[in-house]
Amino acid sequence: MTNFDTNSMEEERFPIRSYGKGELAMIYIQGVQQQSAVKEFNAWIRKSPGLEQQLIETGMNRTARKYTPMQVKLIVNALGEP
Repeated sequence: MTNFDTNSMEEERFPIRSYGKGELAMIYIQGVQQQSAVKEFNAWIRKSPGLEQQLIETGMNRTARKYTPMQVKLIVNALGEP
């Protein structure tokens, strides 16, 4: 694999940064209203073994409007890249 190919692959990776909860839910669950996406995404988080607890340990609370980069990394590691 050439350097060009390696760089192309790196660009395709999902960027780990702060995301609004609705924004991230809509990236994972497309084709539905934001409220529905958030509700389903929260269910995915609850069903993923240990994910909700890890997010809580990073300071996540249900009323927060954003996920921190650390929380996004945990989500991507548990659910895979969107």
